[in-house]
Amino acid sequence: MRLLSVNAGRPTPSPSAGGPGGLTGIDKRPVEGPVRVSDPGVKGVGGSGLAGDAVCDLRHHGGSDQAVYAFAREELDAWQRLLDGRELANGAFGENLTTAGIDVSGALIGERWRVGDELLLEVTSGRIPCRTFADHIAEEKWIRRFTEEAVTGAYLRVIEPGTIRAGDPVEIVHRPDHRVTASLQFRAVTTERTLLPSLLAAASALHPEALRKAREYVATAGGREAGAGH
Repeated sequence: MRLLSVNAGRPTPSPSAGGPGGLTGIDKRPVEGPVRVSDPGVKGVGGSGLAGDAVCDLRHHGGSDQAVYAFAREELDAWQRLLDGRELANGAFGENLTTAGIDVSGALIGERWRVGDELLLEVTSGRIPCRTFADHIAEEKWIRRFTEEAVTGAYLRVIEPGTIRAGDPVEIVHRPDHRVTASLQFRAVTTERTLLPSLLAAASALHPEALRKAREYVATAGGREAGAGH
């Protein structure tokens, strides 16, 4: 298990970008040399966890719980086949880390990865596709296709900062005792809301917005069931 590339983006124009001036940082390209990764701070203030990586729309992207986005090279290869052989370079999905040998979408919420010698990351959620992502990929009905596949990659928070580079080993140093994967979390908050109660097993490791949705669903569903019993 290793990093194939570390990817960063500069602000570029996009017709649907939510950032100031219609800019987005989704166009990530491999970076040569070491890159420092640290906790960027709370959402709405902090952007990317990677030094030199642009996050333009701070309302919806970046922050501690989405500090780093990872996607597996194996999953990019699978998308290449689904897209009739279209070449997808490392970073093509806007990921900061392109990995090899890791089931990223199948990673457990709360799973921890040691990257290189220093960096420790924790999985928080899958990735929700947005209009900017669709414009970047420029494939018909992209949001629906990505959602149906539920091959989401994973967002991670920074537990211990560190410096990384392409070729670094990745070691899974902790797997929590539940079955909530990044892909399952994604399905629960998008197409299969009846899965929301199952997310509670991931507890505080879960992205706060997903945890809130799960708790609200359980509270509402519980109230309906109680009312139906009278």
